[in-house]
Parts: sequence; structure tokens; C-alpha cells
Amino acid sequence: MNIASGIVFGFLAWFLVSYLVSGIFTVNQNERAVKTSFGRAKRLGTATTLDDPIAEPLAPDDRKRYCYPQVRVIPPGGPYFKWPWEKVFKAKVATQTLNMAFDPDDAEANEGGTRLSAVTKDQLDTGLTGQIRFRISERNLYAWFFGVRHPLSHVMGYFISVLRERIANFEAPQNEADVASAIAGVSINDLRKNLSMINEHMDRECRSAEARYGIVLDASLITGIDPPREVEGALAAINTAHNEVSSDISLAQAHADQKIVQSRRAVEIETLNAQAEVEPLTALAETLSTLKASGSAALESYRRNVRLELFSQATHVILEDR
Repeated sequence: MNIASGIVFGFLAWFLVSYLVSGIFTVNQNERAVKTSFGRAKRLGTATTLDDPIAEPLAPDDRKRYCYPQVRVIPPGGPYFKWPWEKVFKAKVATQTLNMAFDPDDAEANEGGTRLSAVTKDQLDTGLTGQIRFRISERNLYAWFFGVRHPLSHVMGYFISVLRERIANFEAPQNEADVASAIAGVSINDLRKNLSMINEHMDRECRSAEARYGIVLDASLITGIDPPREVEGALAAINTAHNEVSSDISLAQAHADQKIVQSRRAVEIETLNAQAEVEPLTALAETLSTLKASGSAALESYRRNVRLELFSQATHVILEDR
């Protein structure tokens, strides 16, 4: 009887330690968790990611493909409890930073994760350097845990494919293309001058990553675009000529602007002089019209007073002998 009781007591102790005590867990402040029961995540009714605003950037053809159920998210805190047939998946939701040349599947790829290659529209094999900031989406943890086997690899591959496509087809905006840039005609110069535009394009194109893979790309920052070493000298010579032409064009433009300003000022001065000469004549005409309307005697008196004033100022007077 004592042996049987010991066996039962030992089994209960083993069960409590192995399943009940080990079933207690906590969630850290920068973590979120999802619990599964027999491999199925606990859902929020029939709600899906298509009911969430994160699905708005998805193309119509992708909406059915990336329709994930919304699951119950366990917030930070605890202790929480899980049964032996339940499993807890945790993910860190803090913002992380990665080199954009980082390959999660091959540490030696892209020159050891330091330089990402891309081909421009004029067939230059350029090297890109920069960073991306991302975080795991609390609103789509199902995609992160169960949507794809390696979501970070999918996101990095998606980001790089969009970036390479943009680099290969990038052209400077027509409203910003001046004569000097047309003379240069090298796509890498356009890329370097419009890095902010490329970064903004990447941010827009990667907005759907949250609905696709459960990752939010907070920002992408391309910091460097380097040409191949064998053409770097030729490119430097082109840029030097480009700068000289730009300087000459700027000087010519400044000289032309100065001439235009001087011409406008001369026109204004002559216009004011003409107005100054016309103004007394206009006033005299108005005065004579008023006198004429008052009668012929008033006009005759005015004429006589004017003649007397002229006589008083003259030193010699020649009168017609009638």
C-alpha cells in the first residue's frame, strides 16, 4: 500500500512539475504572444486582416492570397497559464535596424552583408549601402508565425526586388532636368541627386509588407550609391565637365537676369519721366476746359494774366505792327 501510494504521489508530483508548473509563462514588455491549442491559434471570431486598414495597400489580386485570420494577442504581463496541449509563440515588437544588404539565409551573400548590387538603366553595376528599420506587426502576428516559414527572408527579398526594379528604371523627373543634367546623361548621377525620392518610393511600395508578412517597414535609408571601380575615373571626369558646364550656365543665367533687371528699371524710369512731362499738360488742359465752361470772359482774362506774367519775365518783347 505504501509502495502504491508512493507511485501515485510521484506521478502527481511529476505531472505537476512537468505540465502545470512549466505551463506558467510571462510576456516581456517588448514582446507579444499567441497561444495555439492542438496547433490552431486562438482566433477573434471570423475577423481577418482584410477587415483591418493594414490591407488597404494590397493590390486587388493579392487580397485573397494574403487573407489571414486575426488571432488573440497576449499582451505584456503575466503570469499566464497554458495546458500541455497548448503552445505559446512569442515575438519581439521593438523596432530593429538591419543593413539592407543583409541576407538572413546566407551570411556571405552581398559581400558579407555590406554591399547590395543593382544594375542601372545604362548597365552600370552599382553598389548600394543603407539601412532599413522594421518591426513585427502586432496586428498581423498570424502572418509572422504561420504565414511563411521565414518571414524575414521574404521581406528582405521583397524589399531588394522592389529596390532593384526602381534602380533599373529610374529617370530624373522632367521638371527637374536642366541643361547641365542633360549633358551629363549618366543615370547614377540622377540616382545620387534623388536619393530622398527613391527612399520615399520604397516606403510607399513596402507598405503592403505588414499585410503580406506581418512586418512593418518603418523606413528605408539608402546612404550610398557607388559605381564600379573600373568606370569610377571616367565618371569623375564626366562629373567634372558637368560641374564646369553648370558653372558656365549659372554665370550666363545670372548675367542675363542682371540685364533683364536693368532693362526693366530703365523702362520704369522713362515711364516716370514721361508721366512727369504729361502731368502739367493734363492739369493745364483741365484748367482751360473749366475756364471755357465758365464763359469767354473768364478765358480771356486768363489769357491776359498769362501774357502779363510772360511780359514781366521777358527782357525784350517784339510786337506785331498792326
